Amino acid sequence: MSAPEHWQHRKLKSRLLLPLAALFAAVAAARRLAWKSGLLRSRHPGVPVIIVGNITAGGTGKTPLVLWLARFLRDRGMHPAIISRGYGAARTDPRPVPADGSAADYGDEPCLMAQRAACPVWVGADRAAVAEAMRSSHPEVDVILSDDGLQHYRLARDVEIAVIDGARGLGNGWPLPAGPLREPPSRLAEVDAVVINGGDAGGAFPQALPMRLQGDRFRNLARPQQMVAAAHFRGMPVHAVAGIGHPPRFFGQLRELGLACREHPFPDHHSFRAADLAFGDDAPIVMTEKDAVKCAAFATDNHWALVVDAGVDPRLGELVTARLSQAARHG
Repeated sequence: MSAPEHWQHRKLKSRLLLPLAALFAAVAAARRLAWKSGLLRSRHPGVPVIIVGNITAGGTGKTPLVLWLARFLRDRGMHPAIISRGYGAARTDPRPVPADGSAADYGDEPCLMAQRAACPVWVGADRAAVAEAMRSSHPEVDVILSDDGLQHYRLARDVEIAVIDGARGLGNGWPLPAGPLREPPSRLAEVDAVVINGGDAGGAFPQALPMRLQGDRFRNLARPQQMVAAAHFRGMPVHAVAGIGHPPRFFGQLRELGLACREHPFPDHHSFRAADLAFGDDAPIVMTEKDAVKCAAFATDNHWALVVDAGVDPRLGELVTARLSQAARHG
């Protein structure tokens, strides 16, 4: 979902929700204590697990970082696989995601990762079960990346990376539903790394590592082999479509590329139909890669997706390598 406005401010609506927020925080804390104390048992798949998650609801840029990590690990001779919940998928059982899979069947982010990751991608509601099923089919896999799942304690993990949106930070600092927090800010002291995606929230998290989404090329949805530079769209009106957790991030990226956009925000994980993109003119329509997965079936020559990659502080790679070495010694 897109983040509600009241999550950024401590105004009347947020204050009215504080009793529910207190209940949510108490239940979340009790649940985590049950896992940490051993009352509920985590399951480890037998190879190192890297969790890329967040302590806030809404998009923070986890998927681009997972793709960066998959490439980083492959370049070092490892055989990664990616697991994900598959938000919005019709089924919840563990299963592989084909490169031509549909968002309705597997979720939009897993389909994007299956297209770009060059490694197995599996989805399912129970990530521990997904990891085990994936390993049965891919015994060569020697490290698992979990896209989201910081709070999915059923899956034991060796490395935890928390991603924070640099523009929104931790919002108003209150738990759901009064604010965006799934867990308290103190949880960040327990993870192996905090990554700040863009913006200027790094001052609030001095030990965090910076990340930026980079890209200036657009891929045509109807003809995926056709790519154009951002300069192709400069000087003309462009419709910008974003069904992500924080659409202003995408719109701001387009402005930085010099595009004059008419902004069309949609809810996160929106199931697009052709009518959603009928704007009554012939201006090009640009969107995120995540949205392109859901628009490919009805795309025309006028539909384009901005291809982005995560630009990550190299210290994150060094940290991950060190943690994996530790896991191997203790494994």
